[in-house]
Formats: sequence, C-alpha cells, structure tokens
Amino acid sequence: MSKKTDRVIMNDDIRVPEVRCNVDGAESLGIVSTDEAMERANELGLDLVLIAPDAKPPVAKIMDYGKYRYQEERKLKEQKKNQVKIDVKEIKLSVKIAENDINYKVKHAREFLAEGKHVKFRVFLKGREMANPESAKDVLLRVWAMIEDVGVMDKEPKFEGRYYNMYVLPQK
Repeated sequence: MSKKTDRVIMNDDIRVPEVRCNVDGAESLGIVSTDEAMERANELGLDLVLIAPDAKPPVAKIMDYGKYRYQEERKLKEQKKNQVKIDVKEIKLSVKIAENDINYKVKHAREFLAEGKHVKFRVFLKGREMANPESAKDVLLRVWAMIEDVGVMDKEPKFEGRYYNMYVLPQK
C-alpha cells in the first residue's frame, strides 16, 4: 500500500456539518448533512469517505473502503510489475591496459549489449596518472571505436573524481 502522510477521514471521523455526497458507481446525492450521508452509507452497508476535504463543501463518497484500498494496492503491484529494470554492467579499465586485455573486455561488453544491458566503462587514474587524464579518455575512445557498431554512446567520456566514465546503451 502507498504510504500517505495524511490518513483517510471516514465515517464518524468526518467533522464537517455538510458534504457533497456521491455514491460509488451511482447517483450524486448533492449537498446533504453529514449525518444524513452517514445514514445512507449505513443503509447501503458501505463507508462514507471524505475525498476532498478542502473543497467547499467537502466532497464525500459512499463506497466500500476495503475494496477500494485493495484495488489501489493491486494497481500499485501491477505498475511495479510492469516497470523495466535496467541492468548496468561496469567494466573497469586502466590507462596502462594491454591491447589483448582491451579486446577481452570489449568482447564481454559486446555480450552485455547484445543482452540489452547498459555498460559503464570506467578508467581509474592512479597516482601520477592524474596529471594526464587525457590518456584515460584516449583509452575510452579506443574502446568506443571497437563497440560503436553494437552500442550507442549515452554519455561522452567524462572526468569524475579519479575516474573517467563512459556510458554505452544497446542499439535499438
């Protein structure tokens, strides 16, 4: 269930003299006294729920609150189920990486992109390598040249802290 900071005002908790009353899935009763609306809700075996307490007069609805809450929970569950979870795979490189190591990591990146996963390439700069961060960008651009046929660059190589990062998305 969604976490609301304000709780639902219903039945005997409604403290206003008059409400604009609607019946769930049926007619509108118009502006009636709260007691009259409560009587009508009790006759129908339903709850009187204050929908818009700030309106003039406040709007109340006669409904089965348990059923309403259940349907809302189901909607939230369905929305959560339909969300697409994006997997981001991170591949770490270094400035002094050998060519065969790059090929090996590019092979894995191609597999990840073929599976529809996002790939984040990261070059960590150690010690004196921080003096020349362009060398890290060159490594990322070399990698990009090898995978540009299977991916789309989401973010250009960017320097962040001690890392040079590049994001690659699978081609659609």
